[in-house]
Amino acid sequence: MPEMTLLGWFHTVLGSLALLTGFYTVYKYRIISLLETSGKYYIYITFLVAASALGIYNQGGFGVAHILAVLTLVALCGGIIMEKTNLFGFLSKYFQAIGYTSTLLFHMIPAITDFLRRLPVGDPFIDSFEDPLLANFHLAFLLTYLIGIILQMYWLKKSG
Repeated sequence: MPEMTLLGWFHTVLGSLALLTGFYTVYKYRIISLLETSGKYYIYITFLVAASALGIYNQGGFGVAHILAVLTLVALCGGIIMEKTNLFGFLSKYFQAIGYTSTLLFHMIPAITDFLRRLPVGDPFIDSFEDPLLANFHLAFLLTYLIGIILQMYWLKKSG
């Protein structure tokens, strides 16, 4: 595993802060929104994390993590557009929730992958992207995301 660069550390620290802020915001407000201070922080920090990910190339070129960074930026833009313009009327709040909440999934996939490939130092949990442990984490995150989206849709419908 290559050494972490200064950009890598910046990205990792901000990514951890984004995850904490994002999960706190969803827990407290049930959705991520620019109307809440923690939601605003989450969106800004997530933008910086995704943008910084595009500059990290110590794994051999443009890869899955870069694609997730692009998807994150697209989801952020989509969420902001839905929140600010109400482009699709009453459906906009649902698309906003899907966009912003998707960024949490996009954070978690490379975060757990990097964690399992780096730690413990000298004897990491996994040594390849095909490891079943990694696949199980990714599946668990996907299922958690889907359950979270369903709960958010229910809450949004219920709240009118």
